[in-house]
Amino acid sequence: MKKFKFLKKKLISLALMTVLGVTALTGCGSNEPSTVKAKNDDSNTVVQENTDADKTEEASQDKTEAAPEKSGKVIRIAAQAYPLYSPINAAYELGYFDEEFDAIGASYTWTEFASGPLVNETIAAGEGDVGFMADLPAIIARSSGQDIQVVSGVSTGERSLAVLVRADSDIKDIKELKGKKIAYASGSYAQHLLALVLDQAGLTFDDIESINLGAADSPAALANGDVEAIVIWEQFITKLTNDGTARVLIDGTGIKKSNMILYSVKDFAEQNPELIEAFIKATNRGAEYIKNNPKEAAELLAKKYSVTAEEMEKIFGNFNFSVTLTDDDVAEIVKVADYAYQAGIISNPVNGDEFINRDYLKKAGY
Repeated sequence: MKKFKFLKKKLISLALMTVLGVTALTGCGSNEPSTVKAKNDDSNTVVQENTDADKTEEASQDKTEAAPEKSGKVIRIAAQAYPLYSPINAAYELGYFDEEFDAIGASYTWTEFASGPLVNETIAAGEGDVGFMADLPAIIARSSGQDIQVVSGVSTGERSLAVLVRADSDIKDIKELKGKKIAYASGSYAQHLLALVLDQAGLTFDDIESINLGAADSPAALANGDVEAIVIWEQFITKLTNDGTARVLIDGTGIKKSNMILYSVKDFAEQNPELIEAFIKATNRGAEYIKNNPKEAAELLAKKYSVTAEEMEKIFGNFNFSVTLTDDDVAEIVKVADYAYQAGIISNPVNGDEFINRDYLKKAGY
């Protein structure tokens, strides 16, 4: 095992958000505190730091592990601790990244962020090499001028994204949302699902009152009656339906795959293909562990996502965890990019052939 040291990283200027054209918590925000764990080879135990300052999304990106003190190449990972990325988080907790990078004489840093835009910020500032998030915020980053490429999948999950209403709501059909307040993170993949379901009902965003809220604030807004519906992802869907706060009006089944992807800075990947391949291999091992050991995996990750082990198993059922990028996945990402341009979310179109590179997957054996 490698020794790690904690260090503090300052939050990158929020002004960069304007440059990137990212305006909301996308690819996932949470009201749960973020923690970073480092394995300590002196005691072979896990050291966890979680201060009061970490109890907000704004502070969650402050926790960072320093690169191991060893020779060789280093990959800087901009991470998010949400169920959408369970294969990566499982690989981290189980030490698969340590093993895969050790095998090629490399090492890594791991910094957790509260949302996709914060990942985009740090990578745009040259402080990270790879990040993972939903398709739309990655598309926004690419359109803003970041020279990044999608290099693998992480998960898909049609039921992992949904429109929720209060459990006691009289609303039974999407058409009944006309004129209602609906909360979602503007510029997120939740916005895309809402666009699709409104279109199916013969409605547009002009027919509803959009409220720009991240996942951290949406549950309270729904419970308090400030909005009639929210569009949100896991772990919030399971938590809100389990505690009786909300029910699913419609999810992405047959409508949206909800692709979570891994992207890399293009130059970094081209200069360090073995590091990208090692990352993919570790992630695949994480996905296989969840598949073959769902109960153990649920116990491993439940606390990280502030859910019970039983809820975690239920959440797993709403995902397909895989590093592969099928032709259907590529087509879906391109469709999202086209939507983002047509809807004015991005100002520059994104070319799928340039944005998605499956060569590293092939070299890694997938």
